[in-house]
Amino acid sequence: MIWFLVACAVPAFLISFGATAAMKRLAPRWGLIDQPAGIKQHSTHTRATPLGGGLAIYLGFVVPVVAAQFAALWTASHPELLSWMPSGFAAHLEGVQTRSSAMWAILAAGTLLVVMGLIDDLKSLPWGPRLAVQLLVAIALVKSGVQATVFVAQPWIGMVLTVLWIVTLINSLNFLDNMDGLSGGIGLIASLLFATVMLSSVPEPRWLVGGALVVLAGSLAGFLCHNWPPATIFMGDSGSMFIGMLLASLTVLGTFYDPRLSSQHVILAPLCVLAVPLFDLTTVVLIRLSQGRSPFHPDKNHFSHRLVALGLSRRNAVLTVHLTTLTTGLGALILYWLPNWTSALLVIAVVICVLAIVTVLETAGRRQDGE
Repeated sequence: MIWFLVACAVPAFLISFGATAAMKRLAPRWGLIDQPAGIKQHSTHTRATPLGGGLAIYLGFVVPVVAAQFAALWTASHPELLSWMPSGFAAHLEGVQTRSSAMWAILAAGTLLVVMGLIDDLKSLPWGPRLAVQLLVAIALVKSGVQATVFVAQPWIGMVLTVLWIVTLINSLNFLDNMDGLSGGIGLIASLLFATVMLSSVPEPRWLVGGALVVLAGSLAGFLCHNWPPATIFMGDSGSMFIGMLLASLTVLGTFYDPRLSSQHVILAPLCVLAVPLFDLTTVVLIRLSQGRSPFHPDKNHFSHRLVALGLSRRNAVLTVHLTTLTTGLGALILYWLPNWTSALLVIAVVICVLAIVTVLETAGRRQDGE
């Protein structure tokens, strides 16, 4: 297991770290520069900063995954190579190959979102076309087999919920990209927690999905070496949308529930891990709509902004959001130790209490802004 984790994480980290360093030099030449935002915008930086870190995250993920895909195809045509593999992994190679087409679809969808994100970083696209592309990407992923059933007989219900899940997470991570290290850190925490579930909490390891999540974690770690406060480069929309799409797609592609060994309550695991970014997206959208503004109009109503309004430094505000995400995310791991829905309600109660604390802090921040 340890060699599998190293093989997934280390190449992704090195590629992302090196590509991010390169983008800091290339981005200004390409016009990928984020200028300091006005007081009513959602960004908080005070100097011009290169964009394009999302392209580095993309390369850190895609290069190892594509290499692994071709390696799996090569192994399939050369059975003698199976003797060199760990027995636990070799037994699941056929399953990995079965899921291969869905992984290629995810890579294609990610490529499209990264290209659109880079164009948006350059020219600031209207939210309408961006949302339309996100919907098309989500529908294409569902058609390719990235689809949840959610224990409903009618398949169209699972298809609709999957499309909503993908679009919601794309925008959730995009909305959260408002402070140094925030969106990347949450993506890192979420990918590690999901990888833990896929590789150790479910009855049989999900090598393809678990490995892809570890690759994502390695790529994000390489980027965060440059993006941690004070950041020297931003991921931009290309990175945040790519991360959101990957987390959404991989959580659907992975199987959290096994009818032989677990209760249906484990399907709540993704909601526990991503409770904070989903809650932040919901509250921000509701605030904007209540004020008669577009839900896609940037502002400083996010949880991180409220913490800064209460007196925290930006670094500590980011750490607070990270720790809050980790707190609710650990509930996902606990779900696999609980026997039924009744026990799972305790985890849900803890998550609700954490979100209630977030609400109190956000309300206090809003009042202070109004004073």
